Amino acid sequence: MEDTQKRGWVTKALDVIERVGNKLPHPATLFAILAGLIIVVSGIMAAIGVTVEDPIKGETVTVFNLMSSEGIKYIFENFVTNFTGFAPLGTVLVTMLGIGVAERSGLISAMLRGLVTSVPSSMITAALVFAGIMSSMAADAGYVVLVPLGAVLYAGLGRHPLAGLAAAFAGVSAGFSANLSLTALDPLLADLTIEAVKNSAFPEYAGQIQYTMNYFFMLASVVLLTIVGTWVTNRFVEPRLGDYQGEVEEEINYLTKAEKKGLILSFLSLLVTLGLLSLLIAFEWSPLRNNEDVLMSPFFFNLVPSIFLAFFIPGLVYGIVTKNIKNDKDVANQLNETMETMGSFIVLSFFAAQFVGFFAKTNLGRILAIKGAEFLDSTGINDFRVVILFIIVASLINLVMGSASAKWAIMAPVFVPIMMRIGYSPEFTTLIYRIADSTTNVISPLMTYFAIVIAFAQKYDKRVGIGTLISTMLPYSIAFFIAWLIMLIIWVVVGIPIGPDTGIYFDGEMWK
Repeated sequence: MEDTQKRGWVTKALDVIERVGNKLPHPATLFAILAGLIIVVSGIMAAIGVTVEDPIKGETVTVFNLMSSEGIKYIFENFVTNFTGFAPLGTVLVTMLGIGVAERSGLISAMLRGLVTSVPSSMITAALVFAGIMSSMAADAGYVVLVPLGAVLYAGLGRHPLAGLAAAFAGVSAGFSANLSLTALDPLLADLTIEAVKNSAFPEYAGQIQYTMNYFFMLASVVLLTIVGTWVTNRFVEPRLGDYQGEVEEEINYLTKAEKKGLILSFLSLLVTLGLLSLLIAFEWSPLRNNEDVLMSPFFFNLVPSIFLAFFIPGLVYGIVTKNIKNDKDVANQLNETMETMGSFIVLSFFAAQFVGFFAKTNLGRILAIKGAEFLDSTGINDFRVVILFIIVASLINLVMGSASAKWAIMAPVFVPIMMRIGYSPEFTTLIYRIADSTTNVISPLMTYFAIVIAFAQKYDKRVGIGTLISTMLPYSIAFFIAWLIMLIIWVVVGIPIGPDTGIYFDGEMWK
């Protein structure tokens, strides 16, 4: 009876979250509303004469009124350029062209299936979590390939299929930010961070930010989350689910000879591609090398072409070998299909670009940053407690707004300058945002693929609903959050760089 009451309370709470979340507008609409609010707020604040003194620059910061004649002129003159100049737009589209060929040629699916079907049964859980984490290389492919595959594998081994589904889902979604390589998320968030820094009191620092800024920490996170995800599955999730009582009629699609050959040749093509790309930076005569500081070379500030080629060429080779690509028309069609799926992102980017542009022009970001830093100073909270508070806030926001880029487009212009003023680098602020954004993905009913995962689960248990899935995934969310926070604290105490030539702290005195 007590368990029923607890479940009833949890279900009611989740129903409230779902209802509130469903009432939120589409992210594109949200940005359009925010852009409109920025115009109105700038007019009101300019009319009442809001100003602040910038203690770093020693100047008075005033509000630029977008409702004035000059402001209206700015809006019309920059309406197109705000969009075309929106840094994440080109970055994501170019990256996704390469990833799209790798995905639609079958390479990504074959890699994931090959990984999880080639390990001993005792290691299958770790393999699923690890493969899920690594699947972020192919954007959202892990949700539609690996999550149902996890259930099939567990069922084939006589284990509860929902435990396999949960393990894969945890890796794909809660571990989304971690990876052994750079993914499309790295340049996307970095560009938003750079835009935020450009409109802070320290715009010169934007030139120091690299796409690899969080790489060391996220590399180590792969190992940590694989271990934690495996432990949670074996210790909590699978025992709670118990023995599976349903009927299982699933076939595990092992790799064919053609697929194995395609994987081998695509891997060799990747090695050749990486070898040729290394010539751009490996030697003193390399065109993208900075001999004075290799880590500050143009190569690392322009990684999008390298990411594109690292996916496009192996995907092309795999498609040719497996005959999924027969001619240039097939490649063009795969590129077209990829861009068709990016329509919603382009629409979102248009309105987000207007919001970011308006927000920067009005100086509201700088004013909020200065006022926010003053407030934090007045509370005496200007140490690591701010970091924990920021993670908690971002985690809660993630429950009602799923898109990582949409949230960061809103949060970065405010929080990056605030954290810079109290001594934390923009790169570190981006890192703690990525931790917060990932850990609560698996318990957010508004996450894009949440309903799809429920549909996969209902193949094995028709009773599975939102409450069932959240209660199953909550242990992962809590464990990942705690483990990541502990690792973050250790990282900060020891003072390990979070990426190549990237530190945790920011010294404003150097950038006056």
